[in-house]
This record gives sequence, C-alpha cells and structure tokens, in this order.
Amino acid sequence: MKYLVTGAAGFIGFHVAKRLLDEGHQVVSFDNINAYYDINLKKARLAILNTNPDFEFHQIDLSDKKAIDSLFSQHQFYRVIHLAAQAGVRYSLEAPSAYIDANITGHLNILENCRHHNIGHLLYASSSSVYGLNRKLPFSTDDSVDHPVSLYAATKKSNELMSHTYSHLFGIPTTGLRFFTVYGPWGRPDMALFKFTQAIIEGKPIDVYNFGEMMRDFTFIDDVIEAIIRLQDNIPQANKDWTVEQGSPATSSAPYRIYNIGNSQPVKLLDYIEAIELAVGKKAYKNLLPMQPGDVVNTGADTSQLYDLIDFRPQTSVIDGVKQFVEWYRSFYNV
Repeated sequence: MKYLVTGAAGFIGFHVAKRLLDEGHQVVSFDNINAYYDINLKKARLAILNTNPDFEFHQIDLSDKKAIDSLFSQHQFYRVIHLAAQAGVRYSLEAPSAYIDANITGHLNILENCRHHNIGHLLYASSSSVYGLNRKLPFSTDDSVDHPVSLYAATKKSNELMSHTYSHLFGIPTTGLRFFTVYGPWGRPDMALFKFTQAIIEGKPIDVYNFGEMMRDFTFIDDVIEAIIRLQDNIPQANKDWTVEQGSPATSSAPYRIYNIGNSQPVKLLDYIEAIELAVGKKAYKNLLPMQPGDVVNTGADTSQLYDLIDFRPQTSVIDGVKQFVEWYRSFYNV
C-alpha cells in the first residue's frame, strides 16, 4: 500500500515511515527540515529512509498549500499519517506564529486534501499537552480539555476540533493521537532525555524544573509505533446513537476518534534522571529550578480504550528504554 507520512525527518515520523517500509509498503513523505533543532539529525534520519527504493521524499512546508495539493494529485494514498508539526511547548512562547502556520494552516491543508482525494483514514498527532490545567489522573479522553496552558497545546486541541468538523461534514474517518512524552533512539534534542544524557556525559549540570517534583508518562518509541500501526486499520465508524449530552468527547456521531497513546505508568522526573545516570554510568549535577511557564506538573494516560481495541499494551520499561537511547546516543555521536 502507499502511505503519506508527513514529517519523516522528525522523530516519530521517521520511525513510522521506517516500520511501514520494513513491512513492504510504499511511503511518500514531506518535511520542511526547519532549524528548530539540529538539521543534521533530521538529514541522518532521512538518509536511512532514502536507502529504501519505496521511499519518496519532498521538502515542503506545511503552510505551502499549492505544493501539498500537487503532491496529493500525483498519488493515491491508502492512508495519511500526519505527524509533521511545529513541536515544543516552550518555543511556542517565543515564536507563536510558527505554530499557527504549521499546526493550524498546515492541518487545514491536510484535511482539505483528504476531503478532495477520498482518503480512507487520516491519523494525526495530537498531544497530552491538551489536558492543560486538568489535575485528575490518569488523563482520560472522556475528560474536558478546554484549558490549555501553551499555544502549542491550543493548536493541538484545535486540530482535534478541525478534524471533527471534517469528519462530520464530509465523512472523513479521522483518528487523533494524544502522545505522552515519547522517547527513544533518534529522539529530539529539545527533549529532556536527550539534553540530560548529553549534559551528564559531558559533566555539565542539568536544569531540573519544579525542583524535580513532576511526573511524566514516558512512552517508548517502539510502543508508540506499534500502537499507530495497529490503529491505522481500525477505521472510525459513525455512531448514530451518540449524543453530546451522553457520549464521550473522544467519539461522535461522525467517524471520529481520539486516543491516548501512553505507557500508563507515570514516573517521577528524579527517578527518570536516575535511570539516565545508570545507563550513562555517571551522576548528574542537578540545577533545581522553579516551574517553567507552559509546563504541566503531572501527566498520566488512561489508555484502556485504546489497548482494548488494538490488543496491545506497552512493553518497554523506563530502565530498558533509557538504556536503548543512551546506547544509540553514544553510537551516533561516537562518545
């Protein structure tokens, strides 16, 4: 089958594209390869994918409607897995317009093309950040998510609303994926695991926000990819009996679904740092700091609906996952 996987130069997009190629599918992708983080890491991911003749890549910006329209016109995609976006919570405080261009205008461009090209199923990246000020744990897709604390989170909530509208109006099956702190080999340099590993190896202090009193539902990349692959053939169906008053916000009378993709075993940030210290073989120098604007204190995913549907639960512990990342980091950077 032929898939469009947006953002294959990115962390999750790279792994999804590689998995599909390994299974014998054709993958077309585009990415703008922006400088939000190290371009060389993005190019290294693409170099691996480009060794497969069934991979086709285009450098396109999500806001470039004309180029995206042209790409859809050239191919008939079996599925669209939309993972490209402007990432980062803290950066959204510095460059808000980048999030509107990529995450709002860009998502609209994908939806419009899915509408006009009869795409059988659109899966797209949302985020655990949509839970914002919610305090009840674990976070459930049955919960309200109307109080985001960063523009990044607001754009992801907007993506869900936009997708529902297109599912309702045009019958496009859409599935939103609320990712919870994904980590692993080829991970992003702006994420804690990458920054902490680099600093500990180099003997430099690490910045630990909220004095380490945070919990995150760290989810290993292989488990995330397995969930996506299983979900892409679970096409949402319209539920004519659903009502706003009695139904879950994660479902609808339209062919629309939202799922949490997490490990469902939140870990204290200080324990996560201990796992990195163990894998690296050195102690961290911790610079304890107050809470950062836009951050949330704790996250934890209720994934029961997802994993009952796809018959899969995460297999990777933080100890094992962090070890695999550190091994990749040492190999890739030759340290």
